[in-house]
Amino acid sequence: MDIIIRETKKEDLLNIMELWNSGEVMHYVGFPNGLGIKLEDLERWLSRVNQHELRKHYSIYTDELGYCGETFYDIDTLHDLATLDIKLLPKAQGKGIASYALSFAITQVFEQNLATRAYVDPNPENKKAWKLYDKLDFIRKPRPDFLEPYEIYLEITKEVWGKKEVQKETE
Repeated sequence: MDIIIRETKKEDLLNIMELWNSGEVMHYVGFPNGLGIKLEDLERWLSRVNQHELRKHYSIYTDELGYCGETFYDIDTLHDLATLDIKLLPKAQGKGIASYALSFAITQVFEQNLATRAYVDPNPENKKAWKLYDKLDFIRKPRPDFLEPYEIYLEITKEVWGKKEVQKETE
């Protein structure tokens, strides 16, 4: 299965609207009925993302499934930290797409030297997300005080990611 990851553009917005308005997808981020977002809202949102290298949003596609979901990073240069996220439509889950796509986002952050560490903060009940983050070697750490309070903070460093990438190449 060919996975295509590209910077989100206007032609991706209807797909993102479907993703964000899906209660099944948005359940674990606190929106069991989806966001109820409209195309005009997404057009305004798009005008604020992908404007520079510190904040990138990507749309994920496969040749078989079409649109699958999203991944993104947002860099906090003051704290040398990247926020990461990934969301997939149910049809794309359990196929290795999440691991591939989030790895892509992590690699973008570290190879471009945008930050030396990156984090995710999954819902404690989202078992699929925890499995993904464990597979990618994220480590649970105390949440930094400068972030909004939340019970979960999983981090990966550039050093750990680099070792993982080298290990992958030698396998």
